[in-house]
Amino acid sequence: MTRSRLLLIILALLIGLGFALWLVTSLTQLYTQLAAVSATLANLVVGSVVALLVGLLVALGYYTYLFLRPAKTVRSHVKVPLDRTEAAEVNLQAVQQQVEQIQDEVTRQALIDRSREIAQNMARGEFRVVVFGTGSAGKTSLINAILGLGVGDIGAAMGTTTQEKTARFLLRGVDREIWITDTPGILEAGIAGTAREQQARQLAASADLLLFVIDGDLRRSEYDPLRSLSSIGKRSILVLNKADLYSDADLQAILQQLRDRLRSVLSPADIVAVAASPQPFTLPNGERVQPQPDILPLLRRLSAVLREEGEDLIADNILLQSQQLGDEARQILDQQRLRQAEKVVERFQWISAGVVSVTPLPMVDLLAAAAVNAQMVVELGRVYGCEMNLDQGKELARSLAKTLISLGVVRGTVEIFSLALQTNAGTFVIGRAIQGATAAYLTRIAGKSFIEYFRRNQTWGDGGISEVVQEQFQLNRRDEFMKGFVKEAIARVVEPLQNKEG
Repeated sequence: MTRSRLLLIILALLIGLGFALWLVTSLTQLYTQLAAVSATLANLVVGSVVALLVGLLVALGYYTYLFLRPAKTVRSHVKVPLDRTEAAEVNLQAVQQQVEQIQDEVTRQALIDRSREIAQNMARGEFRVVVFGTGSAGKTSLINAILGLGVGDIGAAMGTTTQEKTARFLLRGVDREIWITDTPGILEAGIAGTAREQQARQLAASADLLLFVIDGDLRRSEYDPLRSLSSIGKRSILVLNKADLYSDADLQAILQQLRDRLRSVLSPADIVAVAASPQPFTLPNGERVQPQPDILPLLRRLSAVLREEGEDLIADNILLQSQQLGDEARQILDQQRLRQAEKVVERFQWISAGVVSVTPLPMVDLLAAAAVNAQMVVELGRVYGCEMNLDQGKELARSLAKTLISLGVVRGTVEIFSLALQTNAGTFVIGRAIQGATAAYLTRIAGKSFIEYFRRNQTWGDGGISEVVQEQFQLNRRDEFMKGFVKEAIARVVEPLQNKEG
């Protein structure tokens, strides 16, 4: 305990003691005075005062304790699935429900087929290993060595493997079947090479385990896809092939360099050297000898990873694929809802224009509080699956109206349309035309702002309602848009007014 703290405590005790002595003295005097009149009255009054003081002291002590006690760590009571397979199944079911909301038949069916494929992969439960790398790294030779049979052209030139090739095999100590897939090489030139690389990346992203094959020190063009795949949670083993081409010292130097460079991406144990198709050599007697493939380090690591992490790898991969499918479905749904919402806004903006131009309001800035805007909010909420009543719609419309006024959007809009319509309408209809066009435009700004509100799960974001409104105002005052809007306003507001007056 510090000296200052000790002195503070002693001072508090002295003050408390002094107060106690004063209190006892005062109560004694009060009791004596009252007892002279009535002992019962004295007991009742002093007893009540003592009880009140005790209550105050208890309350003071309790709230002081609450204020001074250490803050407790808040523990979440949300149930977190401990089983990754269960989590993957739950997520996939949620994605399938989301896909059902997509209206476009072709798109919906394509996503349903992909979700079924993911579910089938989960049900089968085999390990899916994908071999990825440049065409010259020896991917096909490595698969040949693993399988002990030909699945492609050994030593093929870059670009020969143009489509995925999959084979099955069993590995000692692993109780599931392993499917291994050869992919087209990356970093090929031309449009066709780029397309094949995209295919290879998609296959790599769908793997439970990735074998990333290189034949020398890692180049930047190889490091980038490896890091990208790692960033999405893809488990990888880096395979340095053609180890027979290096001396022992050079090989160890390359391996150490790889481990240093990839420290944040891969475990050192996940970087192995192999010779999938060693170079033949000539014996002193002139006989040519083809050495056997040396891939034992890879098989050991592959077996260890699949035994120890295999179940989690399958579940993680299913979860990743379902999340990617969910992201794609959400983007499609967002665009679908956005198109519907924009139709709602466009309809209501011209309804507002018609109402105001036929029966002008005393002040245009009152428009935002009108029932027409509240009804627009309700319909926009329905598009985004948010059921709102008219009272809630009025409250949101009222809040946005205040923002439009405070930001000067109403005044600025009136000025814009006053200038734009002066030369396009007669004097006798100009006032109502300006109010109608302004009403339509303000309803559009409000509607666009409400769309952002619902897209953000009924929040205005960090910048609040003002930032959203300002952003929509800036987006909807560009010259190209305003020219088209004024032209449509003339057709929908000015001309009907002129025909009516005529």
